[in-house]
Amino acid sequence: MTQTSPHRQKIQRRPVHGVLLLDKPLGLSSNQALQKAKWLLRADKAGHTGTLDPLATGVLPLCFGAATKFSQLQLDADKTYEAVLLLGQKTSTADAEGEVIETRPVPTITPELLAEMTRRFTGPLAQVPPMYSALKKDGKALYEYARKGEEVEREARHINIYKLNMAPAHDPRAQAAIKIVVSCSKGTYIRTLGEDIGEAIGCGAHLGSLRRLETGGYTDGQCVSLPSLEAMSEAEREACLLPVQSLVAAYPAVTLGADDAGRFLSGLRRRGNAGQWGPDAALVQVFGTDPAAFLGSAHVTADELIPGRLLSPIEIQDMLAARRPVSPVSSSPAASAAMA
Repeated sequence: MTQTSPHRQKIQRRPVHGVLLLDKPLGLSSNQALQKAKWLLRADKAGHTGTLDPLATGVLPLCFGAATKFSQLQLDADKTYEAVLLLGQKTSTADAEGEVIETRPVPTITPELLAEMTRRFTGPLAQVPPMYSALKKDGKALYEYARKGEEVEREARHINIYKLNMAPAHDPRAQAAIKIVVSCSKGTYIRTLGEDIGEAIGCGAHLGSLRRLETGGYTDGQCVSLPSLEAMSEAEREACLLPVQSLVAAYPAVTLGADDAGRFLSGLRRRGNAGQWGPDAALVQVFGTDPAAFLGSAHVTADELIPGRLLSPIEIQDMLAARRPVSPVSSSPAASAAMA
């Protein structure tokens, strides 16, 4: 008798609020990984914070419930990656999943050459997005054109490589290989960076592996794997969730009394005394005291606290009922993890 796959069984969804730091496995798309985690938590609302290719592994923050309101902050966050560049061959996709389209001899990879490449590719750069990407052109993703063998014009994007480390590596798939660790701004394509480095060396290159080590303060050391998540009880899975406010932990915190909190949640600006809300700030995390609860985000201008993304009363009640931590988080997401 054929059994129904557990992922096809009807499950009862429920409100779940928080951030799950998933170590995305090789071979799964970001959405496939999200759907598996969503099913395991029985969550009724979830989203990820920026796509990792199936070839890539590493930090993939998954936002559940109220956390989805703040996911854009992670999309805009700086990131750190570790990659292996396979030298001597270019592929159709700029990574190991594509077909080899060009082969060239590889020069000797000296420390001086790596130092030169490091200098050349550190700092502000203009980068043309790859055809195999989810960027849209005339309403269609670029990869849709690429799969039909079409190439369309793309505008260069301005990115910033804050830090780049390069070292020789061994990989049986290539004549020579380089391991790179890259700290970069949003919108950086590591596949394109690797291909550009290969061109600058003169031999061509493609990405052999890619791992995201950090995004917006979340690190791979905080992540949980899908097999580990599957082996847990539902309560243990919930304990892996970081609080919603971990998404804004890097910003100043403002705490409101009961009257101000109620008006703030209604979308009303709160006028404070000089310096009451702190200096002008593009984003602050806002908390109430009665009950102690995370209320949302705001910005401060001329002693006015102006609401941004707000939690609903139902979301706040759900989070209080689940006993998620609600105190201001002013250090790092790692500190939030310790509180969870």
